[in-house]
Amino acid sequence: MNEPGSPTLQEKLQEAVEHARAGDWERAHAIAQDHEGDAIADWIHAVCHRMEGDLANARYWYARCRRERRESVAPEAELVEIRAALSASRNPRG
Repeated sequence: MNEPGSPTLQEKLQEAVEHARAGDWERAHAIAQDHEGDAIADWIHAVCHRMEGDLANARYWYARCRRERRESVAPEAELVEIRAALSASRNPRG
């Protein structure tokens, strides 16, 4: 459970996405790794390894989050998708 005023998981993962979008995949990777087991954190982890050029490790993390690596989608575009998924989970409709 979070301390009052501490960032939520979504906020931490959003921070990871913004670091990755700025080219700091190592910092994004550290945040994602801290939240291993969360599907979106594992997706960020996969994209970070893709950005690093470690495609074998990226494949492992894509499998962990049950997603396919799509070669036709650039990592930067995938980060935009992740950001949208985080926003959707923070603002559910219904």
